[in-house]
Formats: sequence, C-alpha cells, structure tokens
Amino acid sequence: MFGIGTPELIVIAILLVLLFGAKKIPDLMKGLGSGIKEFKKASNIDHDDGKDHGDNEQRNLERERERLRLEREQLQREREQLNR
Repeated sequence: MFGIGTPELIVIAILLVLLFGAKKIPDLMKGLGSGIKEFKKASNIDHDDGKDHGDNEQRNLERERERLRLEREQLQREREQLNR
C-alpha cells in the first residue's frame, strides 16, 4: 500500500488526533467520504457508448414530466365535462 506500513499509519493517526482533536476527525472523514462520492458521481461515464448516465436520468425525468402534464390535462378535461 504505497510503502506505508503500520508504524507510519500509527504516526499519521496520532498527528491527526493532535492537530484536529478526536471529536473533529469523524466530521473530517465524513466530508472526505462525501467528496469522494460526489467525485465518483460526477465522473460516472458509461464506457459502452461514452455517454453520461446523468443524460439518461435527465431524459427519464423529462418523459415523466411530460406524462404527468398530459395526465393533468386529461383530468382537467374530464372535470370540465362533469361540470357541464
């Protein structure tokens, strides 16, 4: 693992505790984890066709929005017919 052994990891852990305090370390790791997650999400590319998965998700959302709009219009027409 990059030439870092157990003694080096222990020294790094001790330095982290001294620099940030034991209460701040979980917050730092949480921030690091969410940063890595966001990076992976941003660089998530489908290698088969070279397109971003977000494009497919966006198209699906637009289709769903259009379906809901048409359904709402249909319900409005039915309501108008009932009111006549």
